Amino acid sequence: MEHFDANDPRPITRVAVAIIERNVDGCHEVLFAQRPAGKAYAGYWEFPGGKIEPGESVIDALIREIDEELGITIHAAAEWRIERFSYAHAHVELNFCRSSDWSGEPMGREGQALAWQRPDAISLSPLLPALLSPESGVLSALRATLAG
Repeated sequence: MEHFDANDPRPITRVAVAIIERNVDGCHEVLFAQRPAGKAYAGYWEFPGGKIEPGESVIDALIREIDEELGITIHAAAEWRIERFSYAHAHVELNFCRSSDWSGEPMGREGQALAWQRPDAISLSPLLPALLSPESGVLSALRATLAG
């Protein structure tokens, strides 16, 4: 199974990842996007986001990427967790941010499918390997923060 390799000599690609949250009829949901054709892991489900440009803050990158990918405006977001992962195609640092302060209607501007899911009942498959890695605590921590 793929994982973070601290000895990986490749430069780390920094990525801003959005956990976009909403509450519908008392049910907490988060938004997933399916990676479009032509990208690594096409067809896999992930939290949306993208690369952080040089000199750009995590939050600025998050706001830019989510506008570009989904056409929504993030008004406020909080940096939440950082995890690193080594894929065959890239060595990444995933900067997970949470936002429930956004506006607009999400649409896949790159042709990607979107799906709202309850963190305690994710039915999408396949999920990106970084989210399922034994070293990742993102999904379990998200479920725990919502349960408490």
